[in-house]
Amino acid sequence: MDLYHQKSTSYPQKLVIHLIEIGFLMASYSILFGSMGHWLSGVFNFQIATGFPARRWIIFTFNIITFLRIAYTMFFLIKRRIPWEESIGVPMAFAVYYIGFAILSLSTASPINGFTYCGIVLFLTGCILNSGGEFLRAQWKKKPENQGKIYTRGFFGLSRHINYFGDILWVAGYALVTGNPYSAFIPFLLFCFFAFYNAPKLDHYLAEKYGQGYTEYAQNTRMLIPFVY
Repeated sequence: MDLYHQKSTSYPQKLVIHLIEIGFLMASYSILFGSMGHWLSGVFNFQIATGFPARRWIIFTFNIITFLRIAYTMFFLIKRRIPWEESIGVPMAFAVYYIGFAILSLSTASPINGFTYCGIVLFLTGCILNSGGEFLRAQWKKKPENQGKIYTRGFFGLSRHINYFGDILWVAGYALVTGNPYSAFIPFLLFCFFAFYNAPKLDHYLAEKYGQGYTEYAQNTRMLIPFVY
């Protein structure tokens, strides 16, 4: 959590992150619509479903939206220093979404259905909670009278780490759209990471930084899932 104290534009690191992510986007397109998908089906011995390209176009659209959201967050909202190891780790983590969900969708033979539409709703809701929450917080923190204060308004009035909850929702949306039950492991593991490691660790840091103000906020606001947990 020491990185939150270190302010920097970190433009070289951010550029590397997005160049790597562009590579993963190109790979995901080839998996969904090109030769890489057929190569993978031969290597791992699974059958590529035919006849329902809409599901794959939804997955690729999700990839583009995710890339653009991350780019906006990185270049306009994140003010802390990004170390070089993070410039490699971040795109590798997102490769799970760009590449993993693309592969998991290849063998789904069913047309889009109610689960698909639920996945789209979850994805969009998660994007709004995550990026919208970050944007509103950044605008609030720009005001001089709010310097040194903890932001508890907007979506962050629903849970202390509503941005993480948004991440879980949009990743769950990906999983539903693939139509592959094995996809459920990805949002489940992400939930465990946030609920049992990252959110508690960030809580400890924020409690030290903001003191009684954060303690009162934590007493009245759920940690991760609004009104539940």
